[in-house]
Amino acid sequence: MASDDRQLISQWAESLTGCVVDAGCGPGHWTQLLYEIGVDVVGIDMVAEFVESAKERFPSTPFEVGDFRSLPFEDMQLGGILAWYSTIHIPPTEMPAVLDEFVRCLQPGGSLLMGFFSGEHIEKFNHAIAPAYFWPPDQLREELSQRGLSTGRVQTRHDLGSRPHGALWATKSPQKSCQFHTNHQIKGAKAWS
Repeated sequence: MASDDRQLISQWAESLTGCVVDAGCGPGHWTQLLYEIGVDVVGIDMVAEFVESAKERFPSTPFEVGDFRSLPFEDMQLGGILAWYSTIHIPPTEMPAVLDEFVRCLQPGGSLLMGFFSGEHIEKFNHAIAPAYFWPPDQLREELSQRGLSTGRVQTRHDLGSRPHGALWATKSPQKSCQFHTNHQIKGAKAWS
């Protein structure tokens, strides 16, 4: 874990109230960090092997198999969503639906923290597992703004020997509703504690 990332995620966690999901938790280390801070968190990943590994490494922390494009939560149930590099493989044409799902699940005043590869243009590149995408921070911020999230913090950095990093911390406006989900089936929340 990069110390800058750990510090930002910890600061974000301190601002949260309510249930939180680590969407696309992978090996579970960020979910564990949130759990250790005292956040009511569950890690969700669509790769069953990641979830099993995370459960073995962190047996006290809840993890579930699931798709963050269709989260198993009711509208406005979550106080926060961490999407730390979990959206990098989402094609740009599918990103709006993912962001819509995040907004659907966030309660008014809830926040989203995203980690991503920062670039001047949306650009596809080869990544270890599957193709990934660079996103310009301003363009991602605009996508969030169109969905009623205000971006309070944007960070970028380029560590030696790595791709440019970006982070966006956005909060759902208290007056916005989830009206754009007229055809979305509401799912019951899974208990994870």
